Amino acid sequence: MNPLRSLILAAARNGPTRRLVATAPGSREVVRRFVAGEDTAAAVAATRRLVDSGLSVSLDYLGEDTTDAAQADRTVAAYLDLLAALGPLAAHAEVSVKLSAVGQVLDERLALDNAARICAAAAEAGTTVTLDMEDHTTTDSTLRVLAELRREHPWVGAVLQSYLRRTPDDVLALRGPGSRVRLCKGAYAEPEAVAFQGTAEVDRSYVRCANALLAGAGVPMFATHDPRLVRIVEERARAHGREPGSFEFQMLYGIRPDEQARLARAGHTVRVYVPYGGEWYGYLMRRMAERPANTAFFLRAMMTRS
Repeated sequence: MNPLRSLILAAARNGPTRRLVATAPGSREVVRRFVAGEDTAAAVAATRRLVDSGLSVSLDYLGEDTTDAAQADRTVAAYLDLLAALGPLAAHAEVSVKLSAVGQVLDERLALDNAARICAAAAEAGTTVTLDMEDHTTTDSTLRVLAELRREHPWVGAVLQSYLRRTPDDVLALRGPGSRVRLCKGAYAEPEAVAFQGTAEVDRSYVRCANALLAGAGVPMFATHDPRLVRIVEERARAHGREPGSFEFQMLYGIRPDEQARLARAGHTVRVYVPYGGEWYGYLMRRMAERPANTAFFLRAMMTRS
């Protein structure tokens, strides 16, 4: 693994570093670029702007490492409030949920029950839910919860990470009719035994998994900002006879907005992953870890007063 990436991921778990970043002169401006805001109103406002510009949205309430049931319940309540507030925007905006935020570390059944509450609210609002994937120790648990949720809500989306060695097999298991699968590279520090360590290996795995998804009967959702991978996905989609709208491109809020607009103009469904809430630090650190070359940009911005 890139040593800088390892350092960034370690910083994500370091309290003093978190306090330093949070109080840096320009940190609020950086956060504002990549996080929609701290409350439901800000999330809905950002969603409206994106939808009005021809984009779709997946909203993520930032809350991880939940350590008690009451905290998990507060996260569920935040999602229920958001889904109730979306109104007509729900036709173009779903929610993404991390099971760690709704109690997975405490009890898998608790996480399932809480995720089911969010899915029921999403169904009532007329939209969908995607279960985010986290580090490899939770993969089997997350897929078990996914399978249970899909019994009542077959539209619940899965996320698979191309850096995990197991992912090609998971793709084959999840690419059936109607299955929504988001493919990303992965952003957690993983051991070599379970994950590819080199960029080239991760990219090759991404392309293999993309081909398998496009050959399946589901709805692939390609989460990448890599221009080369975007071009490859476009080419492979044509080769598999996939029309625009039968798959999605997904990109992060604040990252490559011009490319998001270009793909939308070309007729593609482009879904923007929009995080909101007060727990932005871990999210921001993982975004830096995904592409360590961005670190200098983040640091300059944080240390510059606006």
